[in-house]
Amino acid sequence: MRVLVLIPGGMATQLQAIPAVAAVAAKLQAQVQVACPAGVGAAWKLVPAVEKVLGYSFDGGVSLADWANLLGGVREPDFQVCLNLGSGWPIDLMLSLGHIPTRIATGGFSTTITVSRQAGWPNQTLEAWLRPIGVPLDAASYRLSLPQASLEQAVAAAPAGEGPLLLLAPDPQPTAATADWPAQRWQELPQAIRARLPQLRAQQARREGTPLERAAQVAAADVVLSSDPVTTELAVLSGTPLVALGRSGDSLPSRPGVQGLGVAKSLNELDVADVLQALGLG
Repeated sequence: MRVLVLIPGGMATQLQAIPAVAAVAAKLQAQVQVACPAGVGAAWKLVPAVEKVLGYSFDGGVSLADWANLLGGVREPDFQVCLNLGSGWPIDLMLSLGHIPTRIATGGFSTTITVSRQAGWPNQTLEAWLRPIGVPLDAASYRLSLPQASLEQAVAAAPAGEGPLLLLAPDPQPTAATADWPAQRWQELPQAIRARLPQLRAQQARREGTPLERAAQVAAADVVLSSDPVTTELAVLSGTPLVALGRSGDSLPSRPGVQGLGVAKSLNELDVADVLQALGLG
């Protein structure tokens, strides 16, 4: 079986969809292709079952050439199922011309099965698209399978020592509406922890590099403190204990070792003591 998945959105959104796409590939023994914005297509190198990534921007300014290229990519293989997380008439027209028999989406004239996405942790809410094709989803139990060589490189790049490794991931693109936790407190935190745990090692999360390199660094840590959406999603997928600043509980999996802290619009109200408490060091 061949399955096409259309996923608009940035890197964090692509990472949230990984458990659902992996479940489809495993349960149906399907060959899966993903259409997503070209700049974030590297996320799908984390999922070996995805055989091809088709670049498409999904925004209102997409060119006719880009649309035609995607149409050609969709019509060439014999897809049986399309899971469409996008919307809009260009996508509907493309799918109508592609002759995929089962097209699942929240709406649009090309849709053959209409679903409703409920509120909650985004990774699990994608089960709505999977249920019509008989695929269960337990997103909380999904874990990335990373190459041993990548993990070894991440361990070698970490600070030397025997103590636990804390990975610090400030938001690389804070805005006036969603200001990050103040830089001074990010700097004060490791010092405050070392007063209780002298052997602590602290490392800044990578902002560059491939998703595989960033995922390996996250997986090599003992705990992650993050307000960066991408690092947060990688911690969830790797199973590394996580304190996610500015994330509500319903936007994260309900499992031990994962918690949200603070409100995105008012992270400046959190002090170091609040974060120490969340890390179990209060």
